[in-house]
Amino acid sequence: MNLEFLKKGQVKVEIKTFDINKLLNVLWRNGINVENVRKIDVVTVTLNVDYSDYGKLKSYVKRLNGKVKIISSKGMIFFLSRAKKSISIFVGVLIFLIGLYIYSGFIWRIDIETKKNIAPFEIRTMLNDFDIKPGVKKSSVNVYGLERKLENGHGDIMWVNARIEGGTLKIKVEEKVSPKIKEENENKEFKNIVASMDGEIKRIYTTSGTAVVKEGDVVKKGDILIIPQQGIEGGEYEVDAEGEVTANTFYEKTIELQVQGKKEERTGEVDSDIYLEIMGKKIYLKKPTKEFDKYDKIESTGKFINRNLYYEKIDKDIVDDKETIINKAVELMKNSINKEISKQSKIVDNIITTEDLGEGKIRLKVLFVVEQNIALSY
Repeated sequence: MNLEFLKKGQVKVEIKTFDINKLLNVLWRNGINVENVRKIDVVTVTLNVDYSDYGKLKSYVKRLNGKVKIISSKGMIFFLSRAKKSISIFVGVLIFLIGLYIYSGFIWRIDIETKKNIAPFEIRTMLNDFDIKPGVKKSSVNVYGLERKLENGHGDIMWVNARIEGGTLKIKVEEKVSPKIKEENENKEFKNIVASMDGEIKRIYTTSGTAVVKEGDVVKKGDILIIPQQGIEGGEYEVDAEGEVTANTFYEKTIELQVQGKKEERTGEVDSDIYLEIMGKKIYLKKPTKEFDKYDKIESTGKFINRNLYYEKIDKDIVDDKETIINKAVELMKNSINKEISKQSKIVDNIITTEDLGEGKIRLKVLFVVEQNIALSY
């Protein structure tokens, strides 16, 4: 196969020399084909020459003490050169992204936070026994299972919180500390931790006291979750119950929706009237100038001057399908729930039910499942 065409190309050059005519004669005598010769000024000329002859052209220009530079180029050889550079850049970026993806799938650092009685080295030794060390895959680390292993493997650990952030495994250890029982505490009434609302228990972290519920238990508002007592049987002592109890809680929202036929919508047209009310009689300062067949009326009363606003409404065909209308309504309800709960709480699920009311209307009920802390000191 003849691949000579791959070497073909043409360059446009700018030449500066005091003897332009002599240069052109030299080129023509030596069989160098030039095209589009344009004289810019007394010492400057531009022309097109085959890429294969560019080396000879450059040599002749130097002999005449001139200068030459490439203005533009075209042809397969230049296309392949640019493509080669682009492919190299693309391959480099691709290799970098693949490396970054692989790198992000591993734990490269372990941060351990303890109190006074347990050294981070002890926890690190336990982690090594569990084959958890820098370089381990994130997918092989079950943080909830790791928490239970650490809690069961060390008698002085009250609870453990483990989480993965980026390439770091962070472990926080809360230690069991025997409180100093003071005389003034003899008549103290110690507090329980109770449920602030109904829910299904997901996780329990106790810093003092003893949990009386477990994961999966369903509790009602006011139920005791952590009692103010800890210690082994026969050696119990009272403390203020402290801790966090994460539970799935439930919020229900209901709305009626028109999903078929027509629905009323405001057109954007507004009219108003302004009046004084004296001894039960209305004296109008301004009356409505537009006649609306349907409208929403909003009354605004003041000490002396009253005002009514009229928003025009029309019946409009429903364009969206039933599923789209329901999804939009659920999203609005979700936004409303997010305003009611704390930033630490999160919606983890929703259960949707609908009831047909006839004439294209439905009643939409959505039960939102919210994961949040329900611990309340009482």
